[in-house]
Amino acid sequence: MSRRSRLFPWASSLSLLAVSMAAVPVVAADSASPPAKVDAIAFQQAIARAVTFLQTKAQAPDGSYAAYAGPGVTAIVTTGLLRDGRGVNDPVVAKGLKYLEGMVKPSGGIHQAGTLYGNYETCLGIMCFAAANRDGRYDKLLKAAEAFVKREQWDEGEKLDRSDVRYGGTGYGKNERPDLSNTQFFIEALRAIGDGPDDPAIQKALVFVSRCQNLETEHNTTPFAAKNPDGGFYYTPASGGVSMADKTPNGGLRSYGSMTYAGLKSMIYAGVGPDDPRVKAALEWIKKHYDVRTNPNMGSAGLYYYYHTFAKALDAMKLAVVEDANGVKHDWRSELAAELIRRQQPDGSWINDNSRWLEGDPSLVTGYVLLTLSYCRPALEKPGGNK
Repeated sequence: MSRRSRLFPWASSLSLLAVSMAAVPVVAADSASPPAKVDAIAFQQAIARAVTFLQTKAQAPDGSYAAYAGPGVTAIVTTGLLRDGRGVNDPVVAKGLKYLEGMVKPSGGIHQAGTLYGNYETCLGIMCFAAANRDGRYDKLLKAAEAFVKREQWDEGEKLDRSDVRYGGTGYGKNERPDLSNTQFFIEALRAIGDGPDDPAIQKALVFVSRCQNLETEHNTTPFAAKNPDGGFYYTPASGGVSMADKTPNGGLRSYGSMTYAGLKSMIYAGVGPDDPRVKAALEWIKKHYDVRTNPNMGSAGLYYYYHTFAKALDAMKLAVVEDANGVKHDWRSELAAELIRRQQPDGSWINDNSRWLEGDPSLVTGYVLLTLSYCRPALEKPGGNK
């Protein structure tokens, strides 16, 4: 397996932490104690330490982060910096944007040459350039990238109809299966550039997303939902069905945290309302598995990917509080921010001691955390807009 393939949270195989990172200290979670609250000053200090790390230790002279993994990491980090208050003319941001501009292809894609991950890399690029497009400078680029990712969608262009379990999804490429992780980024990228929930590509994607849920409805008649009808989500119903959390004893696909939040977020972005049975079932699963210490049913694997999807989904739901299955109410923004700040390394970075899906790379993980914290900020705002 190439080093690049370890970046993607939908990859089916395990990866080992690079030897050069083996000595990096990792903060272990203490599952026995609840997360503490965090004040606005500590929040801002954590972000400042992260920015210093990225500027002095992580960014390469060409503006990239972890370039061996393709442009995806650079897009994630740069989007996080923009969302946490850095402007497009900030030197760290400007260098990252320039590097990503060099990845734009005549096809409209934003990716490395020869990549198998054109959809994923371009979707992350779209989100980054959309965040930077405050004066319209990237309008043309974004229009071309939109057309590129829509061509990558599995639909009538591949001679599929709605009955095919692959219909509406996106994945690595035309010779690979679509999956929920790729598809959630596809929907988010289209929403980032202003496409509404009624956009045909988003509605096609919703067909696929609905089939990734362990819930029997008119939207999902796949055999997997009946075997494990818990309302959560898994990786893909294609290629015989796959869950990174493995199968249930009766052959169902186990739901897990990161994909359940990905599915919920995608449905909200696609215009599915809070009273829809699909959304209600996903929220019930989340209440039963609320956790800021682990990725439910996955443990520490993909933990920081989980965190950033968790935050985006609950923000999209406009939920300030989550009441768990025991009736305990959680200010998820404060709890998540406190947990992340507790996990920050002395040099300002974050890293996962479980290196699966490249979470042993501090650039990627720090980028995920900056994105996550940008959705936690409202809980720390004081009256009058002070923070």
